[in-house]
Amino acid sequence: MDSTIVFAFLLTLFAGLATGIGSMIAFFAKRTNTAFLSISLGFSAGVMIYVSFIEIFPKALVELVGAHGEKAGTIYTVLAFFGGMLLIALIDKLIPSPENPHEVKFVETMQNDPSSQELATTATKDEPAPLNQETKQRLHKMGLFMALAITIHNFPEGLATFISALDDPAVGIAIAIAIALHNIPEGIAVSVPIYYATGSRKKALKLSFLSGLAEPVGAIVGFLILMPFLNDTIFGLLFASVGGIMVFISLDELLPAAREYGRAHHSIYGMVAGMMVMAASLVLLM
Repeated sequence: MDSTIVFAFLLTLFAGLATGIGSMIAFFAKRTNTAFLSISLGFSAGVMIYVSFIEIFPKALVELVGAHGEKAGTIYTVLAFFGGMLLIALIDKLIPSPENPHEVKFVETMQNDPSSQELATTATKDEPAPLNQETKQRLHKMGLFMALAITIHNFPEGLATFISALDDPAVGIAIAIAIALHNIPEGIAVSVPIYYATGSRKKALKLSFLSGLAEPVGAIVGFLILMPFLNDTIFGLLFASVGGIMVFISLDELLPAAREYGRAHHSIYGMVAGMMVMAASLVLLM
């Protein structure tokens, strides 16, 4: 059990630190690679939707039916599934759209903030152009809000990865990769405004990584709180909630963002590829 916990934690850490990859892309890319992001986000959605309905929901159902009987167990599973959706929907509702980490962000758009012409020439430079103090403060505030929003979002995502990996390491790996891919644009959203406010790549990269650490922190906090009470019922409720969280993120955030980043078919190709990879991995592990 100890090695399983460590492995689950490392997977969650890997998924969270992917925000740093987005941060590095923001520093070295002049334009957003929309095709890559569209396919990646679609792939993430495909993995999460497929595993939620084919693997996670049925396992939760088995656990809860075994503990409470067919009718009550089914009701508890359905309620927990939609409860997970409600939780992530409330988090989204409480975060204003400009600070929502799943709102579409482009490197070039954020480098050329429409409310300030002072940034209009910076997209072709290696270092940020001189900005007045008011613009710096506004950009710094934007970056901090982005980091806070990502931190809040990453808590339930971290718990989802962790719980999945505890039950089945192979499923945990797939979910960790999917969440890591969708964390890349979040890293862009944090690092660009901080970089242009401070002129420091180091500060921007540091804040991006720190916001990603919310995933393993969320996993550990959730685990420590729930571990003393972990039984078939709690595990089934958690698993069903994780399924709801991942389906909601996929339908409300990942797929719409994937369509906006690229052509309509890019997101669908990515989603189908994610489902196929997840299906193949589950079959090979049977």
